[in-house]
Amino acid sequence: MRKIEAQMLEAIKRKQTKTIDNTRIEYLPALDTPTHARIEYAKIYLHGNHIASYAYGLDRFDYNPMTLAAWPTRTTKSRLRALGFAVATKKGQTYVSGVKA
Repeated sequence: MRKIEAQMLEAIKRKQTKTIDNTRIEYLPALDTPTHARIEYAKIYLHGNHIASYAYGLDRFDYNPMTLAAWPTRTTKSRLRALGFAVATKKGQTYVSGVKA
């Protein structure tokens, strides 16, 4: 794992909004108002593109398939692997957990 990815995971763990080179973590606290409700989560961006989210209450990461399809770069895949996704490329096609992305 790269140093930037370890820092990314630490920022998520500490519930921080942080920019590290080309990666940005945006912490969004839970909202519970009469007009709005939102669970506590973090959004992960690479070069300004949303690549994944983490829902604290569910203890779950979700990747953004549209971003991965548009930018299946080595860096995008590396960041997703650091978040726990099994990302692989076979014959030019990107797969996440064995399913074509």
